[in-house]
Amino acid sequence: MAKQPEQILEEQLVAQLQKLGYGLVQLKNEKDLINNLKQQLEKHNNIQFSKAEFEKVVNILNKGSVFEKAKTLREKQHIVRDNGEDIYFEFIQTEHWCQNQFQVTHQVTMEGTYKNRYDVTLLVNGLPLVQIELKRRGLELKEAFNQINRYQRHSFGANAALFQYLQIFVISNGVNTKYYANNRHQSFKQTFYWTNKENKRLTNILNGFTSEFLEPCHISKMICKYIVLNETNKILMVLRPYQFYAVEALIDRVKNSNKNGYIWHTTGSGKTLTSFKASQILMNLPQVKKVVFVVDRKDLDYQTNKEFNSFSKGCIDGTDNTKQLVQQFSNDTKLIVTTIQKLNTSISKKQYLGKMEKLQDERIVFIFDECHRSQFGETHNRIKAFFNNIQLFGFTGTPIFADNAVKNELGKRTTTELFGDCLHKYVITDAIKDENVLKFSVEYVGRYKRKETATEIDIEVEDIDTKELMESPKRLEKIVDYIIANHNRKTHNRDFTAMFCVSSVETLIKYYDFFQRKKQEGKHNLRIASIFSYATNEDDPDANGFLPEELSVAEEPRALYGLQVHSREKLDEFIGHYNTMFETKFSTKDSERFYNYYNDISKKVKERKIDILLVVNMFLTGFDSPTLNTMYVDKNLKYHGLIQAYSRTNRILNEQKSQGNIIVFRNLKNVTDQAITLFSNKEAIDVIIMKPYEDYVKKFNTAFIELIKIAPTVNSVNDLKSEDDELEFIKAFRELMRIKNILSAFADFKWDDLAMAEQLFEDYKSKYLDLYDKVKSNHQKEKVSILEDVDFELELIHRDEINVNYIIQLLIKLKNSPQKDVNKTEIEIFNLLNSDVQLRSKRELIEKFIQENLPVLEDTDDIPEAFDKFWNQEQQKAFNQLVKDENLSPLKTEKIIEDYLFAEREPLRDEVLELIEGNKPTVLERKKIGERILSKILAFVDTFINGMPGK
Repeated sequence: MAKQPEQILEEQLVAQLQKLGYGLVQLKNEKDLINNLKQQLEKHNNIQFSKAEFEKVVNILNKGSVFEKAKTLREKQHIVRDNGEDIYFEFIQTEHWCQNQFQVTHQVTMEGTYKNRYDVTLLVNGLPLVQIELKRRGLELKEAFNQINRYQRHSFGANAALFQYLQIFVISNGVNTKYYANNRHQSFKQTFYWTNKENKRLTNILNGFTSEFLEPCHISKMICKYIVLNETNKILMVLRPYQFYAVEALIDRVKNSNKNGYIWHTTGSGKTLTSFKASQILMNLPQVKKVVFVVDRKDLDYQTNKEFNSFSKGCIDGTDNTKQLVQQFSNDTKLIVTTIQKLNTSISKKQYLGKMEKLQDERIVFIFDECHRSQFGETHNRIKAFFNNIQLFGFTGTPIFADNAVKNELGKRTTTELFGDCLHKYVITDAIKDENVLKFSVEYVGRYKRKETATEIDIEVEDIDTKELMESPKRLEKIVDYIIANHNRKTHNRDFTAMFCVSSVETLIKYYDFFQRKKQEGKHNLRIASIFSYATNEDDPDANGFLPEELSVAEEPRALYGLQVHSREKLDEFIGHYNTMFETKFSTKDSERFYNYYNDISKKVKERKIDILLVVNMFLTGFDSPTLNTMYVDKNLKYHGLIQAYSRTNRILNEQKSQGNIIVFRNLKNVTDQAITLFSNKEAIDVIIMKPYEDYVKKFNTAFIELIKIAPTVNSVNDLKSEDDELEFIKAFRELMRIKNILSAFADFKWDDLAMAEQLFEDYKSKYLDLYDKVKSNHQKEKVSILEDVDFELELIHRDEINVNYIIQLLIKLKNSPQKDVNKTEIEIFNLLNSDVQLRSKRELIEKFIQENLPVLEDTDDIPEAFDKFWNQEQQKAFNQLVKDENLSPLKTEKIIEDYLFAEREPLRDEVLELIEGNKPTVLERKKIGERILSKILAFVDTFINGMPGK
């Protein structure tokens, strides 16, 4: 079957949208768009604007960023009429979302930096709120994603900037369709498939997606109710389908019954956003007095407050103590976030009962976060007994079933017994299939020898699990040595961070001391941190799957002083190392300073300032850091405890983070399989756990065969005849890089196992980056290359440690090398210059230094200073040449570069043209000359300043 041209797909889509109720309107350009907007707003608001009045309306629309425009869209508006009267109107009806005017147009042309023509635009009351970009069948969706990014750079913000009101983007190649919010900072990983309630995807835009997702009432509801304005990051976020269905199920249950229920959404799927949106909608229902969001420890209270307020600034006040909580119950506060401990105190202690008893008959909705942990004791019964008219809802990624229930004072209880029906389910297999979380790569490490009769027999770790062996200093030191040797590989040269969970505080102290001693011996420079609270040691065989979060530290500071003296002294010693490393002043002397230490560690792990965090239980649940990709495990885990701990590693981030790495030093193979089976199904293990190393070797070799079909030799890349051929090479090599990225994380990885030599891979990579450079250099031309819409996934090449300082160290090594090793070191340097994104722009200059300056330097200690002097001279020469060639003012040019570096905003074309001394270019020349000068300035910064020490 022939590939379906975009035009036919577009015509069929527009016809289907008309059948759904969209009015077709032909709008050629911005002028038509504005005229239509006036008519639609007048119709929607049942008023007439004069020309001068509508100019005031357009003036309101013109102001602000994409985020501020999203607020403007949702707010009631006011202008003063020509006759002096006030008039109020709205851009969109948010409460009755079906009562808006819906239109479809296509092929609107907008001109900004370049002229762009958009495929299909959905208008609500005349404003473009949904943009649909189509590609022919067979092309990657990512090309449509990149095309929209190009529109955002080139034309969405032009003139009246009405296309900055877009709320949702839809990208499709006919058979695959995804949607996402208007947020320029997100990657392709933050695009979503729409599904039905059973998580079955609706991918074909003409068969299912349009009738379900783009139906006027539904898309309007998504815009009005299910887009969240994140105040912290000033971005738009849109709910994924499973989040939408969960919130809808909660709303339906509150509106139509008094029953309870729970939501089973796998760890890492965004339960905080789901619960926030549910809370926000429920608190506005007239029948609901209050919504109380309950967490089970103080740090989550703080974290949830922060996240909720980021979704809607000031929507909640934190409850720092029980007295404040009772006040919030008594006043007009609609949404309360609190801990279960404070809630329990508020309904148990006599001093609060007078106020709390007044609320016993009120309709209150309680939402319990991570309800697999905290809802299995007397507190749950006390809450149900105290309030007479409440509904209880739980959110969990790992429900309690009969298999993983733990006996307490009330016996074994399951999530269903406590909350009733599961209202919506989205399990880990669903999330992996949708690419909302990553797979796990689980490696079991450890072989021990023991003497039997006269021979030595290898015994797998599976066969040994005695306390004496597991806590043997020899074993612990070997594990530390393994981690030091493999950590860079696992974390892509520390682009990511890791956690190490161990069985007890006693063992943690031993591990930490080993790491510290080896650091002092110069065997590693890893930034190690640790945190723990009480010193009670778990016996490994008794591990029950629960991960007690050592709540008493957060909730009752006195417990901190219950630490064994030795443990507390060691903790203060470790905190002292942390204070030295980060110039902080934390300690265990009081709960506030310890709690601040907890929060600071959380922040620094997310910022990748800590390489390995050593813990017993803390941070193994509820901690969300996309930059964490590795978990070392020397602790017995099972069921929900195991899934919760492993799930710290599998948050989506970028192309480089292809899986969560789990390195296990214990016998957890069987319990890992049991946990996955319990929380998904028996077939799920192959979906959730990555395949063995050998499978990825085969995949790499197959991908290599496909690559050489397109380009049999490195030099044959130069002979590719068309951009389509170049595109096929880019896709083939990118696939090779993706597989190599996965292979690199395996401890067993070596190039000898692959059909392709490392040098050949680096040579092809250089050609791949040549094509990337070609796209960048063509950027200022009018004609847009098809390669400009390709994501080169440079994250797969990026290496933080490879920079100019690193090159200088290699130059010193080159100068000191025996003659027989000189060629090898030179090849290493030139490979880096060819294949590292950041260094390519500096390649010619570094090569010049090696050829002209390095031979005359006698002392290697002089190399850094000589290189710095050389670099400054070359920078000044290049700057002088730039201003001379383009006849620019040196002072103004220097200032515009400083402003660019400070503000991280590209100079505007008019600002660049102001640099020219003498005759200014004509109107016809301005665009071409402005783009050329801007391109040269950016290239100068990229070469001489970006990535340079001290720059």
